[in-house]
Amino acid sequence: QVELVESGGGAVEPGGSLKLTCSLSGPTVRDHYYIAWFRQTPGHGREGVALIHSTGGGAHAVTGRFVITRNYNKNLVYLTMNNLKVEDRGLYYCAAEQKIVGVWFLGTQFGYWGQGIQVAVIS
Repeated sequence: QVELVESGGGAVEPGGSLKLTCSLSGPTVRDHYYIAWFRQTPGHGREGVALIHSTGGGAHAVTGRFVITRNYNKNLVYLTMNNLKVEDRGLYYCAAEQKIVGVWFLGTQFGYWGQGIQVAVIS
């Protein structure tokens, strides 16, 4: 069983930055996993914002304002969000799965999810 816990959310002004952390634990956490960040924003469905493989490969984000990185030894995955906009506000989740084929950003292939953390962008 893989467990994920998000931290680092909060409120910032437009243009500000936040760094979210996803802490992974479980008996096979050092196995090869895909880890992604998703968000649920007002008026929109769930959408993927960044993806990385546990080896560090394949890292990409849907916007150049976001960067996904990982600390393999500490089993942490980070989402650094820069130049935040009001429309970035919402509930952010990290998710993990061993095998992802094709489209990842809908989240349907991910079996392990954190509880989510709130991000507010307030002018």
